[in-house]
Amino acid sequence: MGTTAQRGAPAPAPAAGSSAAGEPLLGIGAAAERAGVSERALRYYQQLGLLVPACTPGGLRRYSEEDLARVARIRELQSLLGLNLDEIAVVLRNEDRLAQIRLSYHDERTSDAERRRLTGECLTLQESLRATVEAKRAALEGFLADLDVRIRRCRDLLASQQDQ
Repeated sequence: MGTTAQRGAPAPAPAAGSSAAGEPLLGIGAAAERAGVSERALRYYQQLGLLVPACTPGGLRRYSEEDLARVARIRELQSLLGLNLDEIAVVLRNEDRLAQIRLSYHDERTSDAERRRLTGECLTLQESLRATVEAKRAALEGFLADLDVRIRRCRDLLASQQDQ
């Protein structure tokens, strides 16, 4: 596993009590239940830098709808693509940066030269995300090919036993 420094730091959390959008924040138990994960998982995601909930002055974690959406994204990347948490950290960091690029690009104060630079950075990030998914796909294809060989051997063995 990588270190927190390798994972990148998400944006700072809003003040405890309500999110930047003004919605109420949830305690860790309610957030875990809503997200369908354990409290331990939420703490672990925070420890790894994948999630940065708001904290009360007493140190209690408070989770926003945005935090819950991020947990859902983490779970989706785990289940759909089979990414590990280090790979998920890279994906989330790239997605966070793409969101920042989008905002900067559409800012009326952004020059044409800066927009070209942002577009180039966007392309690099998208290519990196694609390479991550492609590597996972190649690994899955290799695993499937191995399974096909084993299935064929079992079928051949079964057929030879029936002929006896």
